[in-house]
Amino acid sequence: MQTIEGTAFAPAAQTPEIRRISTGDLDWALREGWKDFREKRGDLLFIGVLYPVICLIAVVVTFNDPLLPLFFPLVAGLSIAGPAVASGFYELARRREEGRDSSWWHFLDPLNGRSRLPLAMLTGGLAVLFVGWLAVAYAIYDVTFGATAPLRVGDVLGRLFTTPEGWQLIVLGNLAGLVFAVATLVFSVASFPMVVDKPVDAGLAVRTSIAATKKNPREVFGWGLRVAGLLLIGLVPLAVGLAVVLPWLGYSTWHLYTKLVVR
Repeated sequence: MQTIEGTAFAPAAQTPEIRRISTGDLDWALREGWKDFREKRGDLLFIGVLYPVICLIAVVVTFNDPLLPLFFPLVAGLSIAGPAVASGFYELARRREEGRDSSWWHFLDPLNGRSRLPLAMLTGGLAVLFVGWLAVAYAIYDVTFGATAPLRVGDVLGRLFTTPEGWQLIVLGNLAGLVFAVATLVFSVASFPMVVDKPVDAGLAVRTSIAATKKNPREVFGWGLRVAGLLLIGLVPLAVGLAVVLPWLGYSTWHLYTKLVVR
């Protein structure tokens, strides 16, 4: 038995039983997540400031000419970090489900208890995906536009939509983004909620997430489409809508996990 700061962790074991769910369960999870958000929305308004600030920083940094090709990949790739950021929402939803105090100061509880190490390891996995996405996105830019291409905003936008190279960049970039989005979804759909919920290691949590996807591929990818659609809505205008979308998705993902995994 492995222990960390006196907390017992389950040894390497079989993945828990995975339920077969339906598309109706996806809608149920979103409804339950919305109930949680309506209950707790006033406590976490800082999210409304945090993400617009991050997007503003991305604009300032990448509009410096040498980094301009990374602007869209950087903003789009921020969603990869979503499951890690949402760990606090999983904790609040769990506490509310159990009828316990779910005040906002419990948001950081997963970072202070038994979940800290597995969360750090899972977050490291997401960081690898994020860096990989940026590297692939820049490589696609280099192949299509070339490293010596003009880097002024007007030049890039003009070439992007009016040249064969620009359309090639759009197609290849979106295909690569889809691959990384699917990898993130499979990696995280159950793993992050599970390490908040149970004393398990990151490896078992990831195996459970993969098993949940294998048993419910259509539903899990349907969930990914719902998440992508809501994130796009939340980005308008200036990412302010993410103040609503991110907590809502965080709570909803917790409820989806409770449907997928027999606890």
